[in-house]
Amino acid sequence: MSLLVVTSNSRFTQQELPACKPILTPGWVITAFIFIGIIFIPIGLASLFASENVVEIADRYDEDCVPSIYASDMLAYIRSSQTNKSCTKSLTVPKKMKNPIYVYYQLDNFYQNHRRYVKSRSDKQLRSKANEFETKDCSPEATVLVSNKEMPIVPCGLIAWSMFNDTYGFSLNDKAIQVNKKGIAWKSDREYKFGSDVYPKKFQSGVIGGAKLDENIPLSQQEDLIVWMRTAALPKFRKLYGKIEVDLEANEKITVVIQNNYNTYSFGGKKTLILSTTSWIGGKNDFLGIAYLTFGGLCLFMVISFIFLYVVRPRLVKVHFPLHCTCTSLSLDN
Repeated sequence: MSLLVVTSNSRFTQQELPACKPILTPGWVITAFIFIGIIFIPIGLASLFASENVVEIADRYDEDCVPSIYASDMLAYIRSSQTNKSCTKSLTVPKKMKNPIYVYYQLDNFYQNHRRYVKSRSDKQLRSKANEFETKDCSPEATVLVSNKEMPIVPCGLIAWSMFNDTYGFSLNDKAIQVNKKGIAWKSDREYKFGSDVYPKKFQSGVIGGAKLDENIPLSQQEDLIVWMRTAALPKFRKLYGKIEVDLEANEKITVVIQNNYNTYSFGGKKTLILSTTSWIGGKNDFLGIAYLTFGGLCLFMVISFIFLYVVRPRLVKVHFPLHCTCTSLSLDN
């Protein structure tokens, strides 16, 4: 028996096609780390400086706004329709805050990313009046019984039903500070996700979960709802409530009248009112600058380490040349 093996001498079979084969010499590695460090450290410093210039006031009020007689049973306080939910707090401005000043509410231990909660909505219904009866994913807040007939809830679903309903009123020296609630939602959401012909119907007509909606205003203009419907990924999140469009001077005292309506006591949640200015990186966020500085500093530390090792124990770099095989046949006789 004879077996003939023919070996082609093409550049493809001999693996001689053009290819990039970088050799990571100490010089190249050190240069790369220096380049990364030089870029990251200034970015980190700029980010940290911008974050430090952001003025932020945060005040947790969920416990402070409960009367002392209900301190041991906060759930009874929030569920009762007879208790006074109004609460007055005073905030001191630490540094001058230039407008616009963004007003946020922050919730802790609220899992908006729960699978059943996220799915409990109807995007088709939100977009068009023609899809008013598209409520199959909205259970248990899908329909309501009216004269022995199932009528759709608009907007349906648990997300809309649990909408945040605390309110804030601000004043300075007994003069009211207006909060602008226009333009707080994403433009794309207002124009494409919420229809201008869709109006609330039968909303919060059963068990009331949160805020109520004006049935004379289309969903595309109800920006509090639009902001709330964009669910958060983490259990601690803040959402935009409005904008204060006047400057606040340092050491001024702002009076805030809070209507403490939203029930976070049943699941151990927290509520915080936040006033904040912004910078080119957004709100106050030291983490971004610290992360850049840490990575840039680590790169420079690696540079020093590599230089030290290269000087103390240099390693020779050898270049390996490819071998060429010109065999054309192999004969095996049995």
